Amino acid sequence: MQTHDYWLIAAFFTLVLVPAPWLGRYLYRAMEGERTWLTPLLGPLERLCYRAAGVDPEGEQTWKGYSLALLSLTAISLAALFAILVLQGQLPLNPLQLPGLEWHLALNTAVSFVTNTNWQAYSGEAQLSYFSQMLGLGVQNFVSPAVGLAVLVVFCRALARRCASGIGNFWVDMTRAVLYCLLPLSLVLALLLVWQGVPQSLTDYVQASTLQGAEQTIPLGPAASQIAIKQLGTNGGGFFGVNSAHPFENPTAWSNLLEVAAILLIPAALVFMFGHYVRDLRQSRAILACMLLLFVLGLGTVLVAEHQPNPAFAALAVEQQGSLEGKESRLGIAASALWAVTTTAASNGSVNAMHDSFSPLGGMVAMFNMMLGEIVFGGVGAGLYGMLLFVLVTVFLAGLMIGRTPEYLGKKLDAREVRLLVATLLVMPVGVLVLAALGVSLPGPAASISNPGPHGLSQILYAYTSGTGNNGSAFAGFGGGTLYHNLMIAFAMLLGRFGFILPVLAIAGSLAAKNRAVTDLNSFPTYGPLFVTLLTLVILMVGGLTFLPALALGPIAEHFAQLQRY
Repeated sequence: MQTHDYWLIAAFFTLVLVPAPWLGRYLYRAMEGERTWLTPLLGPLERLCYRAAGVDPEGEQTWKGYSLALLSLTAISLAALFAILVLQGQLPLNPLQLPGLEWHLALNTAVSFVTNTNWQAYSGEAQLSYFSQMLGLGVQNFVSPAVGLAVLVVFCRALARRCASGIGNFWVDMTRAVLYCLLPLSLVLALLLVWQGVPQSLTDYVQASTLQGAEQTIPLGPAASQIAIKQLGTNGGGFFGVNSAHPFENPTAWSNLLEVAAILLIPAALVFMFGHYVRDLRQSRAILACMLLLFVLGLGTVLVAEHQPNPAFAALAVEQQGSLEGKESRLGIAASALWAVTTTAASNGSVNAMHDSFSPLGGMVAMFNMMLGEIVFGGVGAGLYGMLLFVLVTVFLAGLMIGRTPEYLGKKLDAREVRLLVATLLVMPVGVLVLAALGVSLPGPAASISNPGPHGLSQILYAYTSGTGNNGSAFAGFGGGTLYHNLMIAFAMLLGRFGFILPVLAIAGSLAAKNRAVTDLNSFPTYGPLFVTLLTLVILMVGGLTFLPALALGPIAEHFAQLQRY
């Protein structure tokens, strides 16, 4: 690594961690309706939204009412986006007169963006109009992270309240998440990206002549606005087909730093928001320490793996400083490695390099980040409520070891909550192992794998891990745009989204109704080095025991085969 690589990593952690405490307190106040510095500007607009929708902002919902409202919005969003994509050819803002998508590709894309996955089995600049990008995908880039944030807020309230039947109002939480969090931050980032040269235009594509005399079409469009919210909302769907490896989507080293830091900006802040809800910032520091530990372990592994010479070239006596295959050559190995770990630690899925070309161990870290349920910071809201589920599992195991009824922040865990926790632990194995096994067992779907041997298995494992984990990145060699994979990955995305959200809301409803027991010296402390270590080990054990056999047949086998061959 060179000096500027260390500066990049230092700047990244600075941009992510320094604003986190302040932004976390701001988000707590905004989501609870307290006055913030944006209230004079956005307060009237918020009240107008409630009046227009006929929503009583003081009305509370039970967890079942909250779930029904969430599912209703999801169904409406899914139907609307599907219609936009299928009817694209008859809609305005379509300068290239692009036709509508095939129904199964449109369904896959609609599910993808509604579930905050942004899996892309299409090429944005070649298949989608400005209308589809802005009104279709752009709207869901705001709505889907707002849903995740709303569910997290419900979980926080459940742990903080005593004997409460209501857990909040979905429509109020959604409105505040968009108005006070996502909209102002994305506006600022979009302006910064335009300053760095990212296009933001409704003009037609430009026809240009190359130095060789050939004609070339240069795509434009309203890219900066969508790129800003895709990063901040941990969405990840690129305006252009190759995502942030495209020089228009990511033109400079500064845009690269801003975009990669934006992925973790809100997830890191939400950890501190949680501390304000439960009135104990020690809980925030413990969770943040666990996230950082897992993140640094993954980043260190990828940096070491990608800076190793490719054994194939070493056999030819070609001197190397690392493997540049598939990396963004403008930015270097470290920038590509940092982005790969960040985008898979969060449920973002945007890329500035091709993960299919990473070393076996580098690709394995990206895959394993997603297999953990993307709780290492994770998506907006989704990452932290996934981590809190692991916290509850850890508390349950600690209770078994010391012979006490498990409790977290004074809320005792009963059999019902434990059964729901177990249900969430089954989501990733079913979505990844079962669906990937079907894909490799059937002759037609298996033809989408472009590489033989262990790397081919890694391709399909990565695809279904990405779908179930609501990530959206892919090993580029996997041909996922078929009828079978469009439908099965769509199912995986729905399973990965609502297989967590519905149990989380049910657990929240159960915990909110309980009184908070008084914690004393005999209570198991859920902060400090001991708890951080135990939580980290539980996460690694659950992920390792579940997915190690599959990883051994894929990237681990490929790594040893590569060493043996050369």
